[in-house]
Amino acid sequence: MPVDKAAELASSDPGNTIRDLYETIPNNQYPSWTLYIQVKTPEQADKESVNPFDVTKIWTHSKYPLSEVGLLVLNRNPSNYFAELEQIAFSPSDIVPGIKPSPDKMLQARLFSYPDSQRHRLGAYFNQIPVNLPLKVPQTYQRDGFMAINGNMHDAPNYFPNSKNVPPEDSTLR
Repeated sequence: MPVDKAAELASSDPGNTIRDLYETIPNNQYPSWTLYIQVKTPEQADKESVNPFDVTKIWTHSKYPLSEVGLLVLNRNPSNYFAELEQIAFSPSDIVPGIKPSPDKMLQARLFSYPDSQRHRLGAYFNQIPVNLPLKVPQTYQRDGFMAINGNMHDAPNYFPNSKNVPPEDSTLR
């Protein structure tokens, strides 16, 4: 859509894009976006004349091409807007094991400030709101003590190996 048409539509009908999503998704017309990243090795970063973590600099696509890593698809509308959208708490500090944050000063500030803001906005236990829980519950041996919640492992042993063979060992996390 041309920019002038989009600006006119936004001023005359501000709810147009949300209504469009609510109407098209149930008809199996799922909006999607391709996710890309740029990768720079530590050796390449050391050779740069500028700080590679300066957020005001752009990495050229000719030197650091975009690599497709996935597809973001909106495949359903929220059934409860408040519970599923207004309470969500995204944070750059929620990262998978094996990935470390860069020394970018802006990112370092956000690693602290996002969860802090979410504690203020949603409460101290914001990470226990269903929309902020992981899809798969981690299997750990943490039990009892401060913040012992969600069943406290019931009667499962808290040592490994054990006769119940729980939780199963995941060799990919070594």
